[in-house]
Amino acid sequence: MDQTFRPLLDALKQIGVDAAAVDAAADEAQRSGRSVRAVLINDQVVTEEQLTAAAARAFGINTVDLVSFTPDPQALKRIPLSVVLRHRVLGLSITDGELVVGVTDPGDVVALDDVRAATGMTVRPAVVARSEVRRIIERLQRESSDLGEIAEDEVEDSAGMTAQATSSDDAPIVRYVNSLIEQAVMNRASDLHLEPTEDDMRVRYRIDGVLHEVDLVPRGVMAALTSRIKIMSGVDITERRVPQNGRISAMIRDRTVDLRTATLPTVWGEKIVLRVLDTGGIDLDMNKLGFTQHNLDRFAESFSKPHGMVLVTGPTGSGKSTTLYATLGRISKPEVNVITVEDPVEYRLRGVNQVQVNAKAGLTFAAVLPAILRTDPDVVLIGEIRDGNTAQIATEASLTGHLVLSTLHTNDAPGAVTRLTEMGIEPFLVGSSLDCVLAQRLTRRLCDWCKEAYTPTEEELVGAQWPFEDLVVPEALYRPVGCRNCANTGYRGRIAIHEVMPISPEIETLTIRRASTNEIREVALDQGMYDLRSDGLAKAAGGLTSVREISRVAI
Repeated sequence: MDQTFRPLLDALKQIGVDAAAVDAAADEAQRSGRSVRAVLINDQVVTEEQLTAAAARAFGINTVDLVSFTPDPQALKRIPLSVVLRHRVLGLSITDGELVVGVTDPGDVVALDDVRAATGMTVRPAVVARSEVRRIIERLQRESSDLGEIAEDEVEDSAGMTAQATSSDDAPIVRYVNSLIEQAVMNRASDLHLEPTEDDMRVRYRIDGVLHEVDLVPRGVMAALTSRIKIMSGVDITERRVPQNGRISAMIRDRTVDLRTATLPTVWGEKIVLRVLDTGGIDLDMNKLGFTQHNLDRFAESFSKPHGMVLVTGPTGSGKSTTLYATLGRISKPEVNVITVEDPVEYRLRGVNQVQVNAKAGLTFAAVLPAILRTDPDVVLIGEIRDGNTAQIATEASLTGHLVLSTLHTNDAPGAVTRLTEMGIEPFLVGSSLDCVLAQRLTRRLCDWCKEAYTPTEEELVGAQWPFEDLVVPEALYRPVGCRNCANTGYRGRIAIHEVMPISPEIETLTIRRASTNEIREVALDQGMYDLRSDGLAKAAGGLTSVREISRVAI
């Protein structure tokens, strides 16, 4: 018997597999000429999980469970498909220029050498189950084959084949788009970007707020890919000169996932962004959105009132809608009439009357709000205050006995006051109607499995603008390391950081006399508001995120 298998056989015995059965399998392999691994698995001497664990133990490396771990798409693309098929290896993740490679036989040095030569990267092996590798390789082959077939279909496009090629359920372009969407959802992506360039189309996922390139689509495939997504989105496939918005509803592993589509004409073609609205992937429990008790109490005091205006501010993708929906979950009761007007309706909520804006039909925010106010609402949610008309109606509604919730694009909470006055709302109306402003950002959460404690230096704390007077420096902070559970990024999931500014009499007075944003901020801080950076550093002190991450997202 090949002595290279001796460490594996010894490791099997060490993890509790019957020694006699292992030795008998080794003798059978030698007699029949079959590999030891084939005998062990096919003759049911060990399970695949036992063989994987023993192989890792024998070579002193980690295992990766591909059932619960999704490989980094960028790492998958680094190894050419020919090498993947020849050696049955997979790129799992990339960290600091090092490629973690999933192998079924860690003793296959030829496979690892070929991966090094093909990628030019330092390679670190990890043992994976053969059946899971086979499943992923089959998907990679299918996607590669689909792109080839799509390119062939495009050659036939002059014969009028595009409509058929993009609508048949068995068409390669349909399979490829479905695969892209499924992988985006399984990778917890919030957005899927398809960006045309001079030579090809780049596909990227935004995961935990960071973009990752996952594929390059040949330019010959771009037209079919764009047409398929536009058909699914219900927009005009012949219109390429103006932006369009649509919506897709897809079935992903027995659950429905909605996606919001936006097209944008560029010099090389139409850029498409799909926003993943996965209601199964969010938790609308306000206690789980990252609020500190101090901020939650201040915010809850405002939305618990029967009237007034509450605004949530921040850039696109900062979780404003999720916070508002969670707020509605606290407010919505059988005795309360809640009506929303949104563009688009991102999540369907039970017991809430939701209105979809339709600009083509003249159903804008400003047009639909007066109609809503005639239907006896108690609470009105406006998806976004975009113009002076919408702001005026929202302000008046909050002054006539309604609780108005909405979002606004400003960098911080004090800036919302200035923004409303810039929209043409009289300062005394802003001061009287506005009850609270919540500003927020999303920051990546440290992976609980691999985060590492360390003692911060004074230089690091000063550079991070640590609020020494308000926040005690902990004995240890945490930083990202990277493991199989977080694709070696050191982060998994996101958490919100907030600043909550109730409108006090002093801030109302400043608003009426058109004080600057900085003046309002100073008073708000004196009255107990924690700014975004301070709230983020408090979460870093609690081990939820890192100081570097807070410096990245909060000014």
